[in-house]
Amino acid sequence: MLLLGFIIVLMCAPIFTPIAVSLGYDPIWFGILMILNIEIAVQTPPYGFALFYLKGIAPPGITMLDIYKSITPFVLIKLLVLIIVMLMPELVTWLPNKLMS
Repeated sequence: MLLLGFIIVLMCAPIFTPIAVSLGYDPIWFGILMILNIEIAVQTPPYGFALFYLKGIAPPGITMLDIYKSITPFVLIKLLVLIIVMLMPELVTWLPNKLMS
């Protein structure tokens, strides 16, 4: 489960990060956006591998529909965090900037 997100980052980061940096975006901010998007992707259908992992360990009476319904608040919170990070990049870059300067 943890390896899947790592592989996505390994494949996508070398392609998209130089493009984002050349457009003037902070690479740390862009990396955080990428990770948040990957977290949302593994928790939502049709890709949602995390949902299938949950189904594998759930009791026999739990259906996939139950799992889809139960993950909704968590996905909505992550979407809210993604929007906040997109609108206010200084929230993400504040601490790295303090450490580097």
